[in-house]
Amino acid sequence: MDVDNPVHFNPGTKSAATILCADCGAPVDGTISGAFCYDCIKLKTDVTEGIQREATLHMCRDCDRWLSPPSSWVVAAPESRELLALCLRKLRGLNKLRIIDASFIWTEPHSRRIKVKITVQQEINEGAIMQQSFEVTYVQNYHQCPDCAKSYTHNTWRAVVQVRQKVPHKRTFLYLEQLILKHSAHKDTINIKEVHDGIDFFFAQRNHAEAFVDFLKAVVPVNVKKSQELISMDIHTSTKSYKFSYSAEIVPICRDDLVVLPIPMAKKVGNISPITICHRVGTSINLLDPATLQTADISTEIYWRAPFRPLADVQDLVEFIVLDIEPLGQQKGRYFLAEATVARASDMGSSDQTYYTRTHLGGIIHVGDSVMGYQFNGTNFNNPLFDALEDSKYASTIPDVILVKKHYARKKKGKSRNWRLKRMAKEESEMLPRKQDQDRMDRDFEMFLRDVEEDAEFRAGLALYKAQQQQQQQQQQQADAMDVEESEYEEDDEGLAIPMEQLLDDLEDLTMEDP
Repeated sequence: MDVDNPVHFNPGTKSAATILCADCGAPVDGTISGAFCYDCIKLKTDVTEGIQREATLHMCRDCDRWLSPPSSWVVAAPESRELLALCLRKLRGLNKLRIIDASFIWTEPHSRRIKVKITVQQEINEGAIMQQSFEVTYVQNYHQCPDCAKSYTHNTWRAVVQVRQKVPHKRTFLYLEQLILKHSAHKDTINIKEVHDGIDFFFAQRNHAEAFVDFLKAVVPVNVKKSQELISMDIHTSTKSYKFSYSAEIVPICRDDLVVLPIPMAKKVGNISPITICHRVGTSINLLDPATLQTADISTEIYWRAPFRPLADVQDLVEFIVLDIEPLGQQKGRYFLAEATVARASDMGSSDQTYYTRTHLGGIIHVGDSVMGYQFNGTNFNNPLFDALEDSKYASTIPDVILVKKHYARKKKGKSRNWRLKRMAKEESEMLPRKQDQDRMDRDFEMFLRDVEEDAEFRAGLALYKAQQQQQQQQQQQADAMDVEESEYEEDDEGLAIPMEQLLDDLEDLTMEDP
């Protein structure tokens, strides 16, 4: 009796006299029709006859999905249950047999062959069940799925999300880009195009665009408007096809901007001083009064009822030197209230002009440190809200200087960073200036990287990755080749290093040569 192909008998059948096999003369049970022994039945009968031993599987090389006839595409990992079920459905006539077992046989990954061993049973005579095992070889062919074919064709999108912010720099978009990459919010996009004032995200389905809009509302203060355009209509079935556009405008106020609130709004949000700085941007605008440490949140709905622009942005910051600092003992979170005497860095040695102000940076600045701030004395602001503030009772509260953040000295030829950020693959629009704005874009990105280094709370929501070894070695060689005169900057640079335990390994960049 063959162990791999046994013949089982139903125990419920009636016993009968033993007879001799008609072919070989071996004694067999007389209940078997035809009076043949096990070996003769195995030689004469093949229950797998008619089942193909070779088949073809179609796979899309772009999305790694498999074709499930007639037109559906399924996701199946190698040697998974889903792929095994797809292989069994490809065989004609297999549904007439009883499948006992099925498993994959190992093949070379690059052979484009998949082998499956299948064990089946079938009742051949009254009371006799034949069990056999056989192998099927599947050839893996590549075929592009319709979804991937559309992604390489122009004008196939059904919905677009146009993200805009009317500010002179790209810091908010750089921060938003890191949030999108961390949460994989762009996984359903078929194209990403960078335009002058923002980025366009194209989607093949409307619900994917709406999900992306919901993500934007959850991370940045944004105002969304929806519109639709009729593409085609079937007059017989009244079926219409639309293209949807979502205009998402981000509030034009960024981190570290100088903000002058309308006086009525300042009273409604806690009677805060109208002169504030924006210390954080989330789902709302978080404002801080550096003279009292009072904070206020301006929600997106409140802002768009009476929109206003910042009085000055980070491009207007002036460097000051701290001459004297005296803590006042008041603390709120990470901010410490202090009284500081500062002087402009450009006036050192040529003028004795000093400025006295209150600041929220009493816990991190010391005498001799450099700080960045906004200067009111001698500056003309073309802003109607500031003009109204000068004519009101709050005119006496306008300070000469507002300090915003501590300034760290940098190496002139770049800094060797042990970390890096991922970037999205974007297509540049034809109307987007390239060469003339490249310096400005590089400057904005360097400013964003410095914000990540200087503020631990700011980088807590971002995904930072370890720098590649080759890139880090090149940066280290550049740092070693610097002149001796730049050694005075090394102390501040070392204090900005991000701990390695806060960095992630980039699995996409790992190769066989990496340790």
